[in-house]
Amino acid sequence: MTRFAAPIAEQIWDMKYRLKNADGTPEDKTVEDTWRRIARSLAVVEKDQAKWEEKFYGALEDFKFLPAGRITAGAGTGRTVTLFNCFVMGTIPDSMAGIFDMLKEAALTMQQGGGIGYDFSTIRPRGADVKGVAADASGPLSFMDVWDAMCRTIMSAGSRRGAMMATMRCDHPDIEDFITAKSDSARLRMFNVSVLISDAFMEAVKADGSWDLQFDGKIYHTVQARDLWNKIMKSTYDYAEPGVIFIDRINQMNNLGYCETIAATNPCGEQPLPPYGACLLGSINMARLVDNAFEDGAVLNEEKMADLVATAVRMMDNVVDASRFPLEAQAREAEQKRRIGLGVTGLADALLMVGLKYGSDEAAAQTDAWLKLIARASYLASVELAKEKGAFPLFDADAYLNSGNMLQMDDDVRAEIKEHGIRNALLTSIAPTGTISLYAGNVSSGIEPVFAYAYKRKVLQKDGSRTEEEVVDYAVQLWREKKGDTALPDYFVNAQTLEPSAHVKMQAAAQKWIDSSISKTINCPEDISFDDFKDVYMQAWDQGCKGCTTYRPNDVTGSVLSVSEDSDAAPEADEGADVVYLSEPLDRPQTLEGNTYKLKWPDSEHAIYLTVNDIIVGGRRRPFEVFINSKNMEHFAWTVALTRMISAVFRRGGDVSFVVEELKAVFDPRGGAWIKGKYIPSILAAIGGALETHLVSIGFMEGEGMGLKNDPTANQQVVNLDQPRGKACPSCGQFGMRMVEGCMTCPSCGHSKCG
Repeated sequence: MTRFAAPIAEQIWDMKYRLKNADGTPEDKTVEDTWRRIARSLAVVEKDQAKWEEKFYGALEDFKFLPAGRITAGAGTGRTVTLFNCFVMGTIPDSMAGIFDMLKEAALTMQQGGGIGYDFSTIRPRGADVKGVAADASGPLSFMDVWDAMCRTIMSAGSRRGAMMATMRCDHPDIEDFITAKSDSARLRMFNVSVLISDAFMEAVKADGSWDLQFDGKIYHTVQARDLWNKIMKSTYDYAEPGVIFIDRINQMNNLGYCETIAATNPCGEQPLPPYGACLLGSINMARLVDNAFEDGAVLNEEKMADLVATAVRMMDNVVDASRFPLEAQAREAEQKRRIGLGVTGLADALLMVGLKYGSDEAAAQTDAWLKLIARASYLASVELAKEKGAFPLFDADAYLNSGNMLQMDDDVRAEIKEHGIRNALLTSIAPTGTISLYAGNVSSGIEPVFAYAYKRKVLQKDGSRTEEEVVDYAVQLWREKKGDTALPDYFVNAQTLEPSAHVKMQAAAQKWIDSSISKTINCPEDISFDDFKDVYMQAWDQGCKGCTTYRPNDVTGSVLSVSEDSDAAPEADEGADVVYLSEPLDRPQTLEGNTYKLKWPDSEHAIYLTVNDIIVGGRRRPFEVFINSKNMEHFAWTVALTRMISAVFRRGGDVSFVVEELKAVFDPRGGAWIKGKYIPSILAAIGGALETHLVSIGFMEGEGMGLKNDPTANQQVVNLDQPRGKACPSCGQFGMRMVEGCMTCPSCGHSKCG
């Protein structure tokens, strides 16, 4: 009997979390081996290791507690990776040397698998004087471009691209350029961007007052606050960015307000952190804690939840000691404050199981009650750890109890903290759980509503045949098992049928008891008016949220999976989403057709020859392998490596056109070259251009920047203007990428831009 509730769950485990040897053979034979590996690793720091290993295993078993992907994939492997998900880097100095020192630190952090956040408000604006060199400053946006290019070249541990968050204060002189920077689809694509909104600015917006843009005490411009707010809103309306972070509220509600100031967050926004701040994540799977689901006596087992929370807090506290850190400053920061981010997933499924409609007043009240229980259990568990192992080093009882979220905590909890201290300065956070929610059986992610009751994914087999799998929401599957084919009740709702105000209501209800922040996407209909859209953000401000992220499908950001609004119908499927996932590479025929391209790089004595061979699958031609040759022996190692890596990607199938995009984005710090009237930033970019030429010629791509033209495994056009689709997933090829908790996420394979 498998522990996995769906085939996709097992595939996610195999691709992302299963420990394998260098040759690909699995070290974790079963998911039980994965749980055992994690439990044993996190129990090493305990005095009674055997006892706590069993306790930790019990929490992991059957996906009740879900450590974030970094922990699940990295704990107990012996590999040089960080188990922390979130980092905010050091304050960027306003000097060239300091800026590039920070760039180096960012590269080292992403190399070990950390997502990072930066506040670029500390860099002087474009056009400001640079003393001593008789020049004008290029401004923070120019350096963000450098960060972006660096990030493209760093492959994070665990085969994930690095993700970055850039923030800028609403009073920085370059804020208007920052707001519109991502309207250029080719710029800053490795960043999420958010504006740091102050209380004073919101008051000026409401009063229709003026607003000074200033740096280092000098006022550069004065604008109308409402005009600037409208520019933020218009960019978000059109391009889904920037996000909005209510930074004064974050600092006011910070338990550590007495010893740190926050100016940035991690890439998904759920972890506001100080300079060099780090946080690890994990989620309680609420869908696994409901007794008598869909029956009259359905209830979330609060006793079981409190015990699970206590165990999870101890496990996550141990991660602080078990993890490596890319930088010594990050290790010191983590050790001094021992921050953890325990959250939830499967909230929407749990609400359905007890008969509540997500977004209703009753559901918001229940969410408030459940998350208060989790907060209490977390804090009391951390007090018990403090009794046994000591409080976090920067703990100051009076200052701590009079800071942030502690002011609203129950008196009995406050009394315990005052007497015994607390092990972890902050304990709760609600993270994006897109991949781990699939791994746990496709439970609803984080505190999001169910996105789709079901959808179809097509799997290409090695022999060329295709099988079709239905991926069903966990609660819907449980309903089917208990109730058969009876219609879903009226309280079953999904992300597309909810009013934006219902999303805000749920976010605000959850935020009350979360001492960090929440990663939440408020889905807005495509036809929402601009005024109504702006009102969503005002509602978030008025209801006490720490930030706001929306997603409105449009021509720029793409559409989402189509979802049925008929709750009486069978769970819907996205009929057009053909997912191509190959468990094994395609076999190579004896002969292949191909083309060879000659690349002559200026100032290079020898040309590079690129050969691309194609295979016929389903009657269509697709790339299968490449060979890169040059007589220049300085090129030998990287051309061989590139040959092998690109060929391996091509043989896995799906939409592999992202290889072109990645190569064309590589820049050479020594400078590129002008070829045929076009600037090429590097030899690798030239190879990417040649690959693009080939893929266009065989009909695999439409043309420069247009992506996949035809699905080579199916006799059909994949672009259907009559049926909205999401963007193609660069990992598996499904046309269903959607915004989930601040990240473009694939519902089929779990790939996401930021994890």
